[in-house]
Amino acid sequence: MPEISRFFGIIIRMYYDDHNPPHLHADYQGGGILIDFRGNILRGSLGSRTALRLVREWIDLHMEELQKDWELARAGKEIKKIVPLD
Repeated sequence: MPEISRFFGIIIRMYYDDHNPPHLHADYQGGGILIDFRGNILRGSLGSRTALRLVREWIDLHMEELQKDWELARAGKEIKKIVPLD
């Protein structure tokens, strides 16, 4: 699963040819979530409210890029890296 961003110990990934709705995978210190592009947790837990807040903030900042990456992934094309939070 390609890594598209990494910040503050949080790793963001997206699978190729994954199921709908559009979502990403975020991992942090042994926890992991599936989260849609609106910030709704579909499955899992990060174990940190701060980490979850940062993931949601990052999603809000990069919605357009995430949608483009989702479309690339669904088409089996190379996913682009997205700038991390700093």
